[in-house]
Amino acid sequence: MSARQQPGKNRVTPGPGQESVWDYPRPPRVERMSERVTIELDGQQILDTTDVVRVLETSHPPVYYVPRSAFVAGVLQPVAGQTMCEFKGAASYLSVGSAERAAWFYPQPRAGFEGLEGRVAVYPGSMERCTVDGETVTAQDGDFYGGWITAKIVGPFKGAAGTWGW
Repeated sequence: MSARQQPGKNRVTPGPGQESVWDYPRPPRVERMSERVTIELDGQQILDTTDVVRVLETSHPPVYYVPRSAFVAGVLQPVAGQTMCEFKGAASYLSVGSAERAAWFYPQPRAGFEGLEGRVAVYPGSMERCTVDGETVTAQDGDFYGGWITAKIVGPFKGAAGTWGW
């Protein structure tokens, strides 16, 4: 999609069992899930949990947040730097094993996002493999957003070149 195209004109119509990111809300919503999420990095499984929440926001694939305590001990290491989300608050970052600055969390999430407390999100493109109920996830384009794309999610998705203005 070029920068001149409008996302609504290229919206993919969801099929049975699919969701369109264009039906997700703004401001975003936190939603508890029962799906099994696994993450592999450095040749090992570093996370396997069904204690999952996802954040849904217009034009973005879902971002999955898992308990910090569900990671293999020692794999998460704090790194310098913060960013600010207008909805969720100040995010801090973590390295995950050999992947520098590959995860983030909200130490004090804002009202409405308390469900993110004690949880971590990872950039799936920085991991060897992330799965949702056994399906390997595709990472959202770009290096800022950390959405997880599965066959159940249709776009177009924000994140690629030319989509920052959406």
